[in-house]
Amino acid sequence: MALMFWKKKRNEEVAPVVEPIAEVLIEQVIEPVVEIPAVDEVLAPVISEALVAVELPKRSAKKGIRSLFSRIKFDPENLDDLEDILIQADFGLDASVAIVDEVKLRAKKAGAESENQLKEVLATVLAESLERSDKALNLSAGKLPYVFLVVGVNGVGKTTTIGKLANWLTEGDWKVFIGAADTFRAAAVDQVATWAERAGATLVRPKQEGQDPASVAFESVEAAIKADADIVIIDTAGRLQNKIDLMGELDKIRRVIEKQAEISEVLLVLDATTGQNGLAQAKAFAEVAKVTGVVLTKLDGTAKGGIVFAIQKELGIPVKLVGVGEGINDFAFFDAQEFARGLVS
Repeated sequence: MALMFWKKKRNEEVAPVVEPIAEVLIEQVIEPVVEIPAVDEVLAPVISEALVAVELPKRSAKKGIRSLFSRIKFDPENLDDLEDILIQADFGLDASVAIVDEVKLRAKKAGAESENQLKEVLATVLAESLERSDKALNLSAGKLPYVFLVVGVNGVGKTTTIGKLANWLTEGDWKVFIGAADTFRAAAVDQVATWAERAGATLVRPKQEGQDPASVAFESVEAAIKADADIVIIDTAGRLQNKIDLMGELDKIRRVIEKQAEISEVLLVLDATTGQNGLAQAKAFAEVAKVTGVVLTKLDGTAKGGIVFAIQKELGIPVKLVGVGEGINDFAFFDAQEFARGLVS
């Protein structure tokens, strides 16, 4: 699926604002009956000339999603077993019961009896349950630079996600900065530096070892603004949700960033293999960091895809990206239909 976003034009001057306004005022003097357009209406065409539509490269997760039915026959006689399968895949008890009841109802109405027919019914039910209107990244508001704050505990694939996202953006000719605000681990800066180099992004390092993470975040946004960058991705430490001081530091990072620019996205990176434990992490981060979207990693080696359903239904937070491998291109935007068919196929 192609996604259309907006970024700044390069090497082009924005049309002057004075002349159109002057022309409107002159026309008003000559013909008093003509209403003066609102300032926003006059400036809108001029402002729009400063942005250009960009179609970024496509990414698909279809090949990386593992089926729920790789070893189990799916037919009308064992539909009750479907509930156990969904529970094991982390859909949760209530959701699993509701999904099975809906599949039975639709299968009966449609006269679906074969394995393929039943899988088609299940895929449709899952897709409808997982679909959200707010699943796209916020890259269309036109308030540049877009600032992404990436949060999550250690080991979930946070740094890898930053590298993949930065690479995808630079492929679309975006000017990307990465702020290395994880200053608690000595190797963290070097790790994100490696990914930044691979992705063709500009890295903002701490000026000294152990520098305050919030100050690094502030300097990263400041440098991006001066360089006329399109987007800033801020790496953060792998904070444990039960550490009040570390979560407080995350809140501080958010506050200092907002002194210079709006935060477009707060992306929480979760490991798909953690299953229901990921919900506890999501709840804690949502309270402090105001999470706007989830990145679900390590989806290539597990059938625990039901966590997507649990996160969206219980927390109201959309899953926006999924990681399906270790390669720099192994990530995709979450697509409910593609995801549902991958689980069922």
